[in-house]
Order: sequence, then C-alpha cells, then structure tokens
Amino acid sequence: MPQYMLLIYGPVEDALTPEEREAERPLWYDYTQSLRDAGVHVAGDALYDVETATTVRVRDGETQITDGPFAETKEFLAGYYVIDVPDLDAALGHAARMPSVGRGSVEVRPVVDMSQMPGWADQAAAQA
Repeated sequence: MPQYMLLIYGPVEDALTPEEREAERPLWYDYTQSLRDAGVHVAGDALYDVETATTVRVRDGETQITDGPFAETKEFLAGYYVIDVPDLDAALGHAARMPSVGRGSVEVRPVVDMSQMPGWADQAAAQA
C-alpha cells in the first residue's frame, strides 16, 4: 500500500495556551491509537516550537546556519504522521479527523517508494 505523510500545521497567531494544549493531549492520544488500531500507523511525532528550528543552507560552497525556520509564514509545522493506506481518499479521511484540523491545516503528500525508482536497488546494494 502507498504511504502518505500528514504534515500538521498550526496558526502562528492563534497558538494554544499551555492549559488548552494539555486539555487537547488526550484527543491526540486517541487519534494516534485509532491509526494504530486501523493498522495504518507507520510513524508520527510532534515537533518542538518553531523557535527551536535551525535552517542550514549551502550556497556557493559556503554553509549558512540561521536560527528559525526558512521563511516566515502564518502557519508553523507542528508535527507529522506517516500512514500506510490504500489510496489518497483514505489518507484524506484520516487527515480530516485530526484534533487540530479545525484551527490549522493538514498537508497530505504521498511518500516516494524509493525501492521502485530505477537503479535504487543497485545503489542500496552497493552501499551495504
């Protein structure tokens, strides 16, 4: 089955208070357990706040390291899930049930199966 990444975005301007975040935590546990119970959960984690981000770029052979995300946006990447489902419609259904989807957004993207890419198996075997 194909895998999809569910990228969880929250609004920068409307962040939850610590009390609201704590009250929402059981909803996330239940959601994650529902993915496990359905047999579709591959991976998933929350990310620390955007202030902890560091961006690395290499330009003209020079490494540039800056604090913070790559660009300022109205939403921040809060976490992700990787799910293994039959198709995009199934992935969208799981995304629509996410606890934060009412105030943020979920970007759903298919994961490339590198084992299906021409020459990938040869490269992987050569590096093993």
